[in-house]
Formats: sequence, C-alpha cells, structure tokens
Amino acid sequence: MGPVGAGKTDAIRTLSDIEVAGTEASATDETTRLKPLTTVAMDVGVLELGAGDKVRLIGAPGQTRFDFMWDILLEQAKAVIILVDHSRASRLTDLEYFVRLLTIRLGRRRVPLAVGVTHVDESPSESLSGSLSGSLSGSLSEYRASLRRLQPSFVRGIAPVMRVDARVIDDVRALVLSVAAMLEMEHRFGNR
Repeated sequence: MGPVGAGKTDAIRTLSDIEVAGTEASATDETTRLKPLTTVAMDVGVLELGAGDKVRLIGAPGQTRFDFMWDILLEQAKAVIILVDHSRASRLTDLEYFVRLLTIRLGRRRVPLAVGVTHVDESPSESLSGSLSGSLSGSLSEYRASLRRLQPSFVRGIAPVMRVDARVIDDVRALVLSVAAMLEMEHRFGNR
C-alpha cells in the first residue's frame, strides 16, 4: 500500500517471478501530474522462495477513490508493506494516513508491517545536504519516530523501515523478506 507514485507497481514487477497481472488505466484526475497510468484495482505477482514456498505480491491502488479495494485486499493479507515517496513534502503525512487507515480497517487483527522509503534520490532536501547516506539516516529516523508516535495496534513486532529503490530487486526482496521472516517467527514460536 501507499500513495500514488510511491513505486508499488514497479516493486511488484521488479520482484515477481511471473508476469504481473496489473490493472493500470489512464489517469484521469490529478494523478496525471504524477504519471500517465495508475493502478485501479490491484497488481498481482509471485515471489518463489524455493522448496515450494511462495509469496503472493498484491499491490493496492493508491487513490482513495479506489479504497473499496483496500478492504478486499486486506481481508486475506498476511502482512502489509507501506511504500512512501520520500520526495513528497507530505511523506510523513502519507505514512500516518496509511497507518491510521490500516488501524481502522484491520481492527483487532495483527499483522507484520514494513515501511519502504522510495524516491530518496529525487528528494530536494537530500540533494541539498551533500550527504545522501547521512541525511537519509536522519530521515529514516523520522519515519521510525512517526511509527512510534502512532503506536499502531495492528502491528505485530517492530516495523522495519528501509530505503528501497522499487527498481532494484535486492532492495524490494529485503523488504518482502523482512515481513516473511516475521511471519515465519510467528509460525514457529507463536506470541512468545
């Protein structure tokens, strides 16, 4: 999940071992300023883990007018990843919006959560700082602080926050494997 343009479709295309089934259509609202096509229902891919294990990758549309899909997709979700576009001035507001949305929609259900911070290379504040890695570390701390402040009740465990380029397979794989590892720990050890 995440706002329009955060890289959800790119992340699934980058990681999927099958051709992604997508529902992109021409953007017809303010989204056209960001990109010509937008997801209107979902993107579906599969990551093969070996030994017959696989992770289904489902990308939700970012526009609130398609929010009816969020409930449908969350119904069977085992974990949630929020992608946040770091180049947007509203990036922390975007994160808070999706955390609050998930808190309401998941209710008492608890799932692993991870946050991927995308478009770091496009953020004016990072390019002005002269030190991408040092500045990003501080920025990632802001995302972590936002999560601590919100204390989302649906989160099982500690939500990792990672820099992710949605076009780089190792970045996206690390993000997905972090929630897969949380699920594995829960399966093996329960709520201890």
